Order: sequence, then C-alpha cells, then structure tokens
Amino acid sequence: MSGHGSPDQKIPHLPQARVAVVAASWHEQVMGGLLDGALRACLEAGVTEPTVLRVPGSFELPVAADRLARSHDAVVALGVVIRGGTPHFDYVCSAATDGLARVALDHGVPVGFGLLTCDDEAQALDRAGLPGSREDKGYEAAAAALATARMLADWVSRAH
Repeated sequence: MSGHGSPDQKIPHLPQARVAVVAASWHEQVMGGLLDGALRACLEAGVTEPTVLRVPGSFELPVAADRLARSHDAVVALGVVIRGGTPHFDYVCSAATDGLARVALDHGVPVGFGLLTCDDEAQALDRAGLPGSREDKGYEAAAAALATARMLADWVSRAH
C-alpha cells in the first residue's frame, strides 16, 4: 500500500498564506474527493479563501500551476490518470509530473503533488478521500505544500 510509512503531517497555521489549488476535471467523483481534502487542509491552516482553478485534465496542471505560482505562496495540484490500453497513461503522467516539478523549482514555490496515477478506478477511489477510502491524497498534497511553505518562510526569516 502506498500510504505505508507516510509521515503524520501536521498542518501549520498560515492564515495569511496565498494558496492556490489547481484541479483537473476528469473523473468527477475522484476529483471531488481530492478537492474536498485539499480545501479541508487549507481551512485547517486558516486559509479561508484559497484560489481554486479547474483545468480540463492532468496534462494541463503544470501550465496552470506555473501561472498560479507567480502570485501564491503554495500551489496544490490535483489530478488522476488511470491506466488504459495505450501509452497515453505514461505520456500524461510523465509530462504532468515533470512539469509540476519544474514549476516548483523555477518559482521556488512548493507544489503539493496530488496527481493519482492508478492502474484502475478502484485504486483511484481508494486514494480520493471519499467515505470508505483508505487514503486522502488531496489532503496530503495540501498538507505537504503548506508545511513546505511554512518551512521556507521560517528559513527565510532566520536567514535575514
């Protein structure tokens, strides 16, 4: 199981943080769960009005995240790609993953990685944070972005 060994992520209090959540639109039920989890983590951090932007699919996540990273302290990227019978899965997963990493590095802004790459719909539903799901990857992605934003802000303040 992929959740084995994951850290117990504490949500930092960041009410002034500018947080954006960019979410794909494919697989409405899965995306609803991921988005709910990410927004719940933002609310726990005191971020009451995160920017939410919906894009058509996971391939479009990096370009939207790039634009949002220019004006936000953290970005959470949410999507799901389910393996099919063609190499499409590999291309989309690779492009989205590489693009999101590039956004984080190019802008120095944490990007919470909430892109599910699953063999089937059952795996996606089990990670979507829905009732009965074993994992809540939307929440975890937002928690990681928020924790990293806090760490970076603390480091910058100590460095000056």
